[in-house]
Amino acid sequence: MTGGPGDGWPLGVARLVLDETDSTLSEADRRFEEFPGPAWILARRQTTARGRRGRPWKQPEGNFAGTFVTRVEGGPEAAALRSFTASLALYDAFVAVTGRTEPYSLKWPNDVLLNGGKVAGILLESIQRGGRMVGVGIGIGVNLAEAPAAADLPPEAVRPAALASETGVLATPEEFLTPLAQAMAAHERTLRDYGFAPIREAWLARAARLGEEIVARTGKAETRGIFDTVDEQGRLILQTPIGRQAIAAADVYF
Repeated sequence: MTGGPGDGWPLGVARLVLDETDSTLSEADRRFEEFPGPAWILARRQTTARGRRGRPWKQPEGNFAGTFVTRVEGGPEAAALRSFTASLALYDAFVAVTGRTEPYSLKWPNDVLLNGGKVAGILLESIQRGGRMVGVGIGIGVNLAEAPAAADLPPEAVRPAALASETGVLATPEEFLTPLAQAMAAHERTLRDYGFAPIREAWLARAARLGEEIVARTGKAETRGIFDTVDEQGRLILQTPIGRQAIAAADVYF
């Protein structure tokens, strides 16, 4: 079904809730032309969900699986900044449903942590038409009811966490979607009107392990250093024995 504004739903943002689809990211690509503006697609069940680098992604019943789709000007660099608006929106949504701020932090480039465990992840995929990028789909998965088994994850991965078990708050995907959409609309307006600087500042204020040693891994390359900041392009800046290193994309380990 499609939905418009109502009970706090942000004006000008479309909503599509599906019982089942292969992937909300794939759905966003297929339906891109149907939406005159930004839109959310929520699925109660996904049959072929995917995570970073094409890894399979499981969706236990009661967890959140959705994609925010929007048109983007400025190419891949502008699209990449949406991982920061999405992270902040998730943070705000968690605060809205639990009334707490202290358990949550943001892990570069695209995870949200709850008591140090991964409670939500973000995956950005470009939408191409005629060989040109016209939009971006921001896939979001949230462990509302249940966390995946640690045995299903790489041994070095951050432990999984679920909102219900960590906080005692059980929210349905539909209940979580409205505060998430509200927050995403607000951060998108900030990015549009004021640029990345205020988004960057807000993200750094909530960053996990800022000032501590972390490891950034891309393929077989590994960089170890002190997490110094995120620069104006959203790159991770590490202080290493050979100087400051700017990293545009990597998996981060603590």
